[in-house]
Amino acid sequence: MIKNQRTKIKDLLNTKEFNRDVHIKGWVRTKRGGKGITFIALNDGSIIHNIQIVIDNSNFNDEKLKQITTGSCIGVTGNLVKSVGKDQSIEIQAGDIEIYGTADPNLYPLQKKGHTLEFLREIAHLRPRTNTFGSVFRIRHALSFAIHKYFNDRGFFYLHTPIITGSDCEGAGEMFRVTTLDPKTPPLNKNGTIDYSEDFFGKETNLTVSGQLEGEIGAMALSQIYTFGPTFRAENSNTPRHLAEFWMVEPEVAFYDINDNMDLAEDFLKYLVKYILKECRDDLEFLNKMYDKELINRLNSVTRNKFERISYTSAIEILEKSGENFEYPVKWGVDLQTEHERYLVEKYYKKPVMVTGYPKDIKAFYMKQNDDGKTVRALDVLFPRIGEIIGGSQREEDYEKPT
Repeated sequence: MIKNQRTKIKDLLNTKEFNRDVHIKGWVRTKRGGKGITFIALNDGSIIHNIQIVIDNSNFNDEKLKQITTGSCIGVTGNLVKSVGKDQSIEIQAGDIEIYGTADPNLYPLQKKGHTLEFLREIAHLRPRTNTFGSVFRIRHALSFAIHKYFNDRGFFYLHTPIITGSDCEGAGEMFRVTTLDPKTPPLNKNGTIDYSEDFFGKETNLTVSGQLEGEIGAMALSQIYTFGPTFRAENSNTPRHLAEFWMVEPEVAFYDINDNMDLAEDFLKYLVKYILKECRDDLEFLNKMYDKELINRLNSVTRNKFERISYTSAIEILEKSGENFEYPVKWGVDLQTEHERYLVEKYYKKPVMVTGYPKDIKAFYMKQNDDGKTVRALDVLFPRIGEIIGGSQREEDYEKPT
């Protein structure tokens, strides 16, 4: 075997071929010794689990072994064998070790113990090596791939919409400005306002809040498209639900009505959940153990239950009769808050809920009005422990319809 032909630890942990030479590279999670033998737990990020390296100390220089500490980066060539030890099925009997980088044990901040998320915020260059961040990144990758696979397999076309745009989409106005003008001495018009005609694009531009408008144009030519990319919101709100930057999926489909939208949303979410339950089981089990004991049960429940479909009016009636002391009062015409959404999902229906028929006064102008003149064919999908996870609508196709 070529020494530098690296095999990923994930592949080794899933192999059935033993008693062969392998070469791996990774970062030391732990090191312990006893009776002339050193044990190293090595991880390369391909999987949450480590592989055990067994070192016969008599075959290696003591000084070299001392350099290998938690956090060190090493390459190991050795024989892959079945393990007789506890908690692992295979191990590598080291024949050769190459040290690529050392870590001072007195300074390396990641040790074999729990670290708070606040502490990890202070070591952004190392926190991806933790099980928590590694699991989240692997799950996020799997979900991103599954999103593309879902739409591709159903004949959707991936549309790349602008990140820098002159459009405000829904007119929220809370956008991040993009400019090449000097902020200290910008050119001014006669009335004292900034003269954006001298800017790079010749007009005021911002980071996008949505690719929807370009997506609608694409759907009018390709029938069904989706966008998937970064969006930016300059809302000055310090909650987990208000991010300055996040990635958003936006399908736009010609000839769809509100029922088609609901079918697509439910099928899409169930597909994604099933995908990570299959492909990211180890990472989910770790998060289930360390952070949320009901995570896997809740995800399984999402895939097994048909989403409840109710009107906004019915939702308000349920909330008014709930007897709950909500922080935000409930009455017809108000927008549902997270506490209202989670009550419907977690206490009343105990499964995901789709709400339609919102008052037109609290929804965007482009949503199709219902015949009652008061509500629109909007759609919010409410998820356990989250609240709203999808927001959409049937678009208004009547140009003469008053807004």
